Amino acid sequence: MKGSSNKPALATQLEALIRPGDTLWWGQATAEPLTLTRAVVAHRHALARDGRLRVFVGIGVADTLQPEQADAIDFFGYAASGPHRALASAGVLDILPSHYSHLPGLIRSGALPADVVLVQVSPPDEQGRYSMGQVREYITTAVECARVVIGEVNPDVPWTHGGPYLKAEDFGLLVDAEHPPLEILGAEPGPVETAIAGHVAGYIQDGATLQVGIGKMPDAILAALHDRRDLGLHSGAVTDGIAALAEKGVLTHARKGIDVGMGVGAILMGSKRVRDWAHRNPTLTMRGTDYTHDQHVLASLNQLTAINSAIEVDLTGQVNSEVAGGVYVGALGGAVDFLRGAARSKGGLPIVALPATSRGISRIVAQLSGPVSTPRCDAGLIVTEHGVADLRGQPLSRRVQRMVDIAAPEHREGLERQAHEVLKRCGAAFSA
Repeated sequence: MKGSSNKPALATQLEALIRPGDTLWWGQATAEPLTLTRAVVAHRHALARDGRLRVFVGIGVADTLQPEQADAIDFFGYAASGPHRALASAGVLDILPSHYSHLPGLIRSGALPADVVLVQVSPPDEQGRYSMGQVREYITTAVECARVVIGEVNPDVPWTHGGPYLKAEDFGLLVDAEHPPLEILGAEPGPVETAIAGHVAGYIQDGATLQVGIGKMPDAILAALHDRRDLGLHSGAVTDGIAALAEKGVLTHARKGIDVGMGVGAILMGSKRVRDWAHRNPTLTMRGTDYTHDQHVLASLNQLTAINSAIEVDLTGQVNSEVAGGVYVGALGGAVDFLRGAARSKGGLPIVALPATSRGISRIVAQLSGPVSTPRCDAGLIVTEHGVADLRGQPLSRRVQRMVDIAAPEHREGLERQAHEVLKRCGAAFSA
């Protein structure tokens, strides 16, 4: 049924569909259906009635979720980035320490219930098919398993290929969007990002298949690849920088090994530029997490170049991408999946790129201040503005020296002093 987006009427309609104790899911980041999510939090007490609601939390772009809403909502999820850091800082976000690739299986098994799913969709095509537009990821599985799906139709959401497509009868309720799609706008890279991009770009050859994240660093790296040929895409995030490569004719997907001629992504994380490029684009297919992050799929790609970030990396190659200053600010996410996939891919490059310092504090450390998000056995190339530490096939003693060499010069002496104790704890030999 098609519903009004008038707020009191919408609240009544939602109350008829959402039950106390339900677990709600919706598209993360740019795919958040703002009209619906804002209605849920505004009317949370009426929806929860005498019980509570649970909400799965992904990457945040909007400030929809706030700590005070924990009076009726239990927040849990895999990410605490952006505005969702406030939930973690307030102690009201229950972290799910799960590989991103495991989410679909956990939903299907019932370990992660998905009772109600809110989705932002494009207007229907000529066959009456609503596209899920900017996202597939784990939401496709949640839609498959949900008791009820509530849709928000946004005329500015692109119709994207890849399915699944929804018909009007698949929705318990359809409303018109009151807000434009959320955007992640690129920022001009600084000298640090530019230096790191130069190091990374030097390793990327014609024909490589790219996986990238979001932010100034990936944008700078993509901008450094405009002279390459026949690059391919297989990534969770699809950004404005990817659209720019495609517009330059660099992104042809001709040498991927699988999905030849076709770029594969899971979520559009950019601005109108990437939405316009993706709209009805037959060379882009949007797929769920159980395909984009599947190890067999990743290993089958040619020269998979996985470019991921980190909060800090220790001298042996262990990566923390979750906790900074004692607060959960990141996510375990899909980094391990892509780094392992790149390591198995023919000619692949597992890359972690990060600035050497943050506010004067070294991000190359003797001991991590947070959890081990990526174990050292999965470390490949660690890149800072000071160079590249290729840890592949290297014993601990050589890793330590290579990591010290890419730390900020003012921190190297201190790291060298700590290196002996680091290796002693690991049972490794060390010679200064």
